[in-house]
Amino acid sequence: MLLTQLNRECLLHVFSFLDKDSRRSLARTCRDLLDVFSDPALWPLLNFNSPAELQRSNFVLGPALKHLSIRWHSSRVKVCNIEDCMKSAFQRNICSRHEEVVNRFLAQVARRCPNLRSLTLSGCGHVTDAYVTLVLQSCSRLRTLKLENCARVTDALLQAVAASGRAVTTLHLDFCRNISQAGLKEVRQKCPSVALKAERSADMIPDVKSREKLALQRTFRKLLQY
Repeated sequence: MLLTQLNRECLLHVFSFLDKDSRRSLARTCRDLLDVFSDPALWPLLNFNSPAELQRSNFVLGPALKHLSIRWHSSRVKVCNIEDCMKSAFQRNICSRHEEVVNRFLAQVARRCPNLRSLTLSGCGHVTDAYVTLVLQSCSRLRTLKLENCARVTDALLQAVAASGRAVTTLHLDFCRNISQAGLKEVRQKCPSVALKAERSADMIPDVKSREKLALQRTFRKLLQY
Protein backbone atom coordinates (compact mmCIF):
# COMPACT_ATOMS: atom_id res chain seq x y z
CA MET A 1 0.00 0.00 0.00
CA LEU A 2 1.32 3.43 -0.96
CA LEU A 3 1.59 6.17 1.66
CA THR A 4 -0.59 8.45 -0.43
CA GLN A 5 -3.38 5.88 -0.34
CA LEU A 6 -3.92 6.54 3.36
CA ASN A 7 -6.74 8.90 4.25
CA ARG A 8 -5.94 12.43 5.41
CA GLU A 9 -6.40 11.68 9.11
CA CYS A 10 -3.84 8.86 8.91
CA LEU A 11 -1.40 11.01 6.95
CA LEU A 12 -1.64 13.79 9.53
CA HIS A 13 -0.92 11.20 12.21
CA VAL A 14 2.15 9.95 10.31
CA PHE A 15 3.45 13.50 9.83
CA SER A 16 2.99 14.23 13.54
CA PHE A 17 5.84 11.86 14.39
CA LEU A 18 8.34 13.73 12.19
CA ASP A 19 10.43 16.81 12.94
CA LYS A 20 10.09 19.97 10.84
CA ASP A 21 12.85 19.09 8.37
CA SER A 22 11.59 15.53 7.84
CA ARG A 23 8.07 16.81 7.26
CA ARG A 24 9.32 19.23 4.62
CA SER A 25 11.43 16.57 2.89
CA LEU A 26 8.47 14.19 2.71
CA ALA A 27 6.17 16.94 1.48
CA ARG A 28 8.45 17.59 -1.48
CA THR A 29 7.83 14.11 -2.89
CA CYS A 30 4.31 14.78 -4.19
CA ARG A 31 1.47 17.29 -4.19
CA ASP A 32 -0.77 15.20 -1.94
CA LEU A 33 1.83 15.10 0.81
CA LEU A 34 2.57 18.80 0.33
CA ASP A 35 -1.11 19.43 0.93
CA VAL A 36 -0.92 17.51 4.21
CA PHE A 37 2.23 19.41 5.21
CA SER A 38 0.38 22.69 4.58
CA ASP A 39 -2.57 21.75 6.80
CA PRO A 40 -2.54 24.16 9.82
CA ALA A 41 -3.90 21.35 12.00
CA LEU A 42 -0.46 19.72 11.81
CA TRP A 43 1.18 22.66 13.57
CA PRO A 44 -0.24 23.26 17.08
CA LEU A 45 3.28 23.36 18.56
CA LEU A 46 6.45 25.03 17.26
CA ASN A 47 9.88 25.01 18.91
CA PHE A 48 12.87 26.89 17.50
CA ASN A 49 16.49 26.90 18.66
CA SER A 50 17.80 29.95 16.81
CA PRO A 51 16.59 32.94 14.77
CA ALA A 52 17.93 31.25 11.64
CA GLU A 53 15.29 28.53 12.00
CA LEU A 54 12.55 31.14 11.77
CA GLN A 55 13.56 31.89 8.18
CA ARG A 56 13.24 28.33 6.88
CA SER A 57 10.27 26.98 4.94
CA ASN A 58 9.86 23.83 7.04
CA PHE A 59 6.82 24.89 9.09
CA VAL A 60 3.39 26.50 8.76
CA LEU A 61 1.94 29.32 10.84
CA GLY A 62 -1.81 29.15 11.25
CA PRO A 63 -4.79 29.32 13.60
CA ALA A 64 -4.01 25.85 15.02
CA LEU A 65 -0.79 27.08 16.65
CA LYS A 66 -1.20 27.08 20.43
CA HIS A 67 2.33 26.83 21.81
CA LEU A 68 5.38 28.70 20.51
CA SER A 69 8.91 28.60 21.89
CA ILE A 70 12.03 30.38 20.61
CA ARG A 71 15.06 29.48 22.72
CA TRP A 72 18.47 30.65 21.59
CA HIS A 73 21.51 29.58 23.59
CA SER A 74 24.63 30.69 21.74
CA SER A 75 27.74 32.82 22.22
CA ARG A 76 26.04 35.38 19.97
CA VAL A 77 23.35 35.90 22.59
CA LYS A 78 25.97 37.67 24.72
CA VAL A 79 26.70 40.04 21.84
CA CYS A 80 22.99 40.76 21.32
CA ASN A 81 22.59 41.67 24.97
CA ILE A 82 25.36 44.26 24.98
CA GLU A 83 23.99 47.79 25.10
CA ASP A 84 23.83 49.18 21.56
CA CYS A 85 26.03 52.19 22.24
CA MET A 86 28.71 49.92 23.71
CA LYS A 87 28.97 47.56 20.74
CA SER A 88 31.99 47.57 18.46
CA ALA A 89 31.56 47.75 14.67
CA PHE A 90 32.19 44.00 14.49
CA GLN A 91 29.52 43.29 17.10
CA ARG A 92 27.01 45.55 15.35
CA ASN A 93 27.70 43.66 12.12
CA ILE A 94 26.92 40.35 13.82
CA CYS A 95 23.63 41.70 15.19
CA SER A 96 22.58 43.30 11.90
CA ARG A 97 22.21 39.85 10.32
CA HIS A 98 19.40 38.82 12.63
CA GLU A 99 18.37 41.91 14.61
CA GLU A 100 14.77 42.08 13.36
CA VAL A 101 14.21 38.38 12.64
CA VAL A 102 12.35 37.52 15.85
CA ASN A 103 10.37 40.78 15.81
CA ARG A 104 9.21 40.17 12.24
CA PHE A 105 8.28 36.61 13.12
CA LEU A 106 6.21 37.75 16.10
CA ALA A 107 4.37 40.16 13.78
CA GLN A 108 3.42 37.18 11.58
CA VAL A 109 2.31 35.22 14.64
CA ALA A 110 0.08 38.12 15.67
CA ARG A 111 -1.57 38.12 12.23
CA ARG A 112 -1.94 34.38 11.68
CA CYS A 113 -2.20 32.69 15.07
CA PRO A 114 -5.13 34.12 17.05
CA ASN A 115 -5.44 30.98 19.20
CA LEU A 116 -1.93 31.05 20.65
CA ARG A 117 -1.96 29.95 24.30
CA SER A 118 1.70 30.13 25.34
CA LEU A 119 4.76 32.06 24.19
CA THR A 120 8.31 31.44 25.43
CA LEU A 121 11.26 33.61 24.37
CA SER A 122 14.74 32.89 25.72
CA GLY A 123 17.95 34.61 24.67
CA CYS A 124 16.12 36.85 22.18
CA GLY A 125 18.19 39.96 22.88
CA HIS A 126 16.64 42.09 20.14
CA VAL A 127 12.96 41.41 20.76
CA THR A 128 11.15 44.56 21.86
CA ASP A 129 8.12 45.47 23.96
CA ALA A 130 6.17 46.54 20.88
CA TYR A 131 6.16 43.14 19.18
CA VAL A 132 5.42 41.12 22.30
CA THR A 133 2.61 43.59 23.01
CA LEU A 134 1.31 43.06 19.47
CA VAL A 135 1.03 39.33 20.20
CA LEU A 136 -0.75 40.08 23.48
CA GLN A 137 -3.27 42.30 21.73
CA SER A 138 -3.87 39.95 18.80
CA CYS A 139 -3.89 36.62 20.65
CA SER A 140 -6.65 37.10 23.19
CA ARG A 141 -6.33 33.52 24.50
CA LEU A 142 -2.67 33.82 25.46
CA ARG A 143 -2.38 32.44 28.99
CA THR A 144 1.36 31.89 29.48
CA LEU A 145 4.12 34.38 28.67
CA LYS A 146 7.69 33.45 29.58
CA LEU A 147 10.65 35.69 28.74
CA GLU A 148 14.24 34.99 29.73
CA ASN A 149 17.37 37.01 29.02
CA CYS A 150 15.55 39.49 26.77
CA ALA A 151 17.52 42.71 27.28
CA ARG A 152 15.18 45.10 25.43
CA VAL A 153 12.06 44.17 27.37
CA THR A 154 11.07 46.92 29.79
CA ASP A 155 8.30 47.96 32.16
CA ALA A 156 6.28 48.95 29.09
CA LEU A 157 5.57 45.26 28.54
CA LEU A 158 4.31 44.91 32.10
CA GLN A 159 1.91 47.76 31.43
CA ALA A 160 0.77 46.01 28.25
CA VAL A 161 0.08 42.80 30.17
CA ALA A 162 -2.06 44.75 32.62
CA ALA A 163 -3.91 46.50 29.79
CA SER A 164 -4.22 43.79 27.11
CA GLY A 165 -3.31 40.44 28.65
CA ARG A 166 -6.82 39.59 29.77
CA ALA A 167 -6.27 35.82 29.64
CA VAL A 168 -2.69 35.78 30.99
CA THR A 169 -2.37 33.66 34.13
CA THR A 170 1.40 33.01 34.11
CA LEU A 171 4.06 35.66 33.54
CA HIS A 172 7.78 34.89 33.86
CA LEU A 173 10.39 37.60 33.27
CA ASP A 174 13.76 36.14 34.23
CA PHE A 175 17.12 37.87 33.75
CA CYS A 176 15.52 40.78 31.85
CA ARG A 177 17.70 43.62 33.11
CA ASN A 178 15.46 46.52 32.12
CA ILE A 179 12.53 45.38 34.25
CA SER A 180 12.25 47.39 37.48
CA GLN A 181 10.88 46.68 40.94
CA ALA A 182 8.36 49.48 40.41
CA GLY A 183 7.09 47.83 37.23
CA LEU A 184 6.75 44.46 38.95
CA LYS A 185 4.91 46.04 41.86
CA GLU A 186 2.47 47.75 39.52
CA VAL A 187 1.60 44.59 37.59
CA ARG A 188 1.14 42.69 40.87
CA GLN A 189 -1.33 45.33 42.02
CA LYS A 190 -3.25 45.46 38.75
CA CYS A 191 -3.17 41.71 38.04
CA PRO A 192 -3.22 39.91 41.42
CA SER A 193 -4.38 36.65 39.84
CA VAL A 194 -1.33 36.40 37.55
CA ALA A 195 1.41 34.00 38.70
CA LEU A 196 4.37 36.37 38.36
CA LYS A 197 8.01 35.27 38.53
CA ALA A 198 10.96 37.56 37.87
CA GLU A 199 14.22 35.87 38.78
CA ARG A 200 17.02 38.45 39.08
CA SER A 201 15.38 40.82 36.58
CA ALA A 202 14.82 43.81 38.87
CA ASP A 203 18.13 43.21 40.64
CA MET A 204 20.31 43.54 37.53
CA ILE A 205 21.97 46.73 36.29
CA PRO A 206 19.65 48.36 33.72
CA ASP A 207 20.82 50.00 30.53
CA VAL A 208 22.03 53.58 30.79
CA LYS A 209 20.56 56.09 28.38
CA SER A 210 23.00 57.22 25.70
CA ARG A 211 23.28 60.81 26.96
CA GLU A 212 23.84 59.65 30.51
CA LYS A 213 26.43 57.14 29.33
CA LEU A 214 28.34 59.80 27.38
CA ALA A 215 28.37 62.06 30.42
CA LEU A 216 29.72 59.23 32.55
CA GLN A 217 32.41 58.45 29.99
CA ARG A 218 33.52 62.09 29.87
CA THR A 219 33.67 62.21 33.65
CA PHE A 220 35.72 59.01 33.69
CA ARG A 221 38.18 60.41 31.12
CA LYS A 222 38.63 63.56 33.18
CA LEU A 223 39.36 61.47 36.26
CA LEU A 224 41.97 59.53 34.33
CA GLN A 225 43.63 62.77 33.24
CA TYR A 226 44.01 63.83 36.85
